[in-house]
Amino acid sequence: MEVILKQDIKHLGEKDDIVNVKPGYGRNYLIPQGFAILATPSAKKVLAENTKQAQFKQEKIKKDAAELASKLESIKLTIGAKAGESGKIFGKVNSIQIAEALKTQGYEVDRRRITFETEPKTIGEYVANLNLHKEVKVQIPFEVVAE
Repeated sequence: MEVILKQDIKHLGEKDDIVNVKPGYGRNYLIPQGFAILATPSAKKVLAENTKQAQFKQEKIKKDAAELASKLESIKLTIGAKAGESGKIFGKVNSIQIAEALKTQGYEVDRRRITFETEPKTIGEYVANLNLHKEVKVQIPFEVVAE
């Protein structure tokens, strides 16, 4: 019995895979639980079309991320923070502050896509990693200065 998986199933396959299963497993478990649909010729055509459209969308998203990454490579940010005499800042610089600094320069980046190699807790220079796409990553240098 051929079925099309609607989600990843351990030891069987990933979403949108067409797999052969025993009739009882498909009829009594996969299909009633909503994990799979029967692989009829029309369902296979729909799957092929959906896969084609999803691939086109992913390519466009990746292209947009690559364009943004090429623009962001030349940027250097300066983040102001309150600091003590020893250079230690009160609190720490977080991804929200980096996202706001990028926004003031005209680049819209989601704060959840920003990570740090080392947490900025003192005045100095650091690097922020931006994961714009699973295949497109860029590093932005920034400097923390005392206000």
